[in-house]
Amino acid sequence: MIKTLAGCVREYKFPAIMSPVFVTLEVIMDVLIPLVMAKLIDFGIDAGDMNAVMKYGMILVLCAVLTMTFGVASSTVASVASVGFAKNLRKDMFDNVQRFSFSNIDKFSAASIITRLTTDVNNVQNAFMMIIRIAARCPLMLVFSVVMALSINVKITMVFIAVIPVLTVILFGIIKIAFPMFEKVFKTYDKLNNVVRENIRGVRVVKAYVREDYEISKFKVISDKIFRDFSQAEKVVAFNAPVMQLAVYTCMIGASWLGAKLIVGGSLTTGELVSIITYAMQILMSLMMLSMIFVMLTLARASAERDYEILIEKPDIADGDNPVTEVADGSIEFRNVDFSYAGDMDKLCLSNVNLEIKSGEVVGIVGGTGSSKSTLVQLIPRLYDVTGGEILVGGVNVKDYDMHALRNSVSMVLQKNVLFSGTVNENMRWGDPDASEEEIIKACETAQAGEFIREFPKGYETYIDQGGTNVSGGQRQRLCIARALLKKPKIIIMDDSTSAVDTATDSKIRKAFREDLPDTTKIIIAQRISSVEHADKIIVLEGGMINGIGTHEELLESNEIYREAYTSQMKGGMGLGE
Repeated sequence: MIKTLAGCVREYKFPAIMSPVFVTLEVIMDVLIPLVMAKLIDFGIDAGDMNAVMKYGMILVLCAVLTMTFGVASSTVASVASVGFAKNLRKDMFDNVQRFSFSNIDKFSAASIITRLTTDVNNVQNAFMMIIRIAARCPLMLVFSVVMALSINVKITMVFIAVIPVLTVILFGIIKIAFPMFEKVFKTYDKLNNVVRENIRGVRVVKAYVREDYEISKFKVISDKIFRDFSQAEKVVAFNAPVMQLAVYTCMIGASWLGAKLIVGGSLTTGELVSIITYAMQILMSLMMLSMIFVMLTLARASAERDYEILIEKPDIADGDNPVTEVADGSIEFRNVDFSYAGDMDKLCLSNVNLEIKSGEVVGIVGGTGSSKSTLVQLIPRLYDVTGGEILVGGVNVKDYDMHALRNSVSMVLQKNVLFSGTVNENMRWGDPDASEEEIIKACETAQAGEFIREFPKGYETYIDQGGTNVSGGQRQRLCIARALLKKPKIIIMDDSTSAVDTATDSKIRKAFREDLPDTTKIIIAQRISSVEHADKIIVLEGGMINGIGTHEELLESNEIYREAYTSQMKGGMGLGE
């Protein structure tokens, strides 16, 4: 894990290395100051020698200035290195997330990924800065101060050394208890982010059903749980401070008592006692800082492990060796296809699907709620991999394609498709970044979006809010259809993507598709029979299996499910579910 995370330092290696170098120089100056102070007291003040006072005073000032200079330098380079490290870590995690398949994302959940990219990265960043600066400073200060104190008087120094093992045992006990608590807190943070994300995305529904109080109470329950868990962990960690303070002051009293006896006995000077006490404070403060670092690293360790999981996660779907980079046509063939989201043959969503679609055909898919219509079409661009069997596009197994080439040849328009913040033109260019103005207008006209776009005050430069919240559901669907058309795909999949438009507009879109996209395979999932009745073939799904295939007329005669749906819709019924 450490090696993987350390790889994110990259171009910031120099400031990361220079930080402990400057820290070392800062510590050397810090350690010299008590020694110079002893000389100042013994040879200057006690001896009444003003020349010595001036000499050692100037050296003391120089040491202080150098300490400040090296301290500022170490802080500066440590800040640059830690911020750069966090930037690279966040980028590497985000890049890997972009390669995730849907099943990888399902494994972590969107809320957890967001927490890991924000809160956890910040914790790791703070820990990295501590490691290259404070964690480097404290051991050096501890060792140098002990060495200098021993060179002055061994007996007094042993007072401080004796307490180190005791404090170490207590510190590791605190860490062992606190770490599982922090792990638990971060998992609860994921749940909190999920609640917030769900509430914001569904805010219109929340307000429509007047469920604000319910959402507030749901948030409060999880927020209170985080408070309780964090408070419990912090109580354990807080035990560290009084223990360290007790050790510091006990040692100071012991050193002062022993030092006074040695001065009276003539074996220790006043300056040496002052310097030893200063070194003692440096030793104990280093121990206190080390204990705080260990506590922070305990907190960061939980975050580091969560970030590491994202970094090492291998996408379930990847290109094979020598992938095919050209999709010949829009023909599709399902051969004995089985599929399970869990990868379990005992929990199949699709079972023994055999289907052949010719390039350029219009294919309708209907079926009741839970019949796996959306699941079926998501296998075509390899958003998921089949559990059994194989799918061929253009005569080639989808697993043999370069994924970019395959998905670039397949456009999907979902019922809940997303528009991004930006102008209409910018949203359209998601389909083709190099599309000309004329191509964008043509795609929008084909999708029956041109008319309402022209009514916007700024036309194609109209700004679309995040998620397309400033356009209606029908307008959003038509814009998404236009965006898909700009890819000039060999296969276009409409997953109930005209549900929010009226039947007349739906009919115009289908007519435009037939006339403008004769060579493109068109797959239409619909609840309305009228949306698919003119298709070359219609597939009826039930329980993840094909119940019937045929034209509208053939299915009216041979398929009971299709006939019932058609009859109920002709009588004004609701028809099939999703």
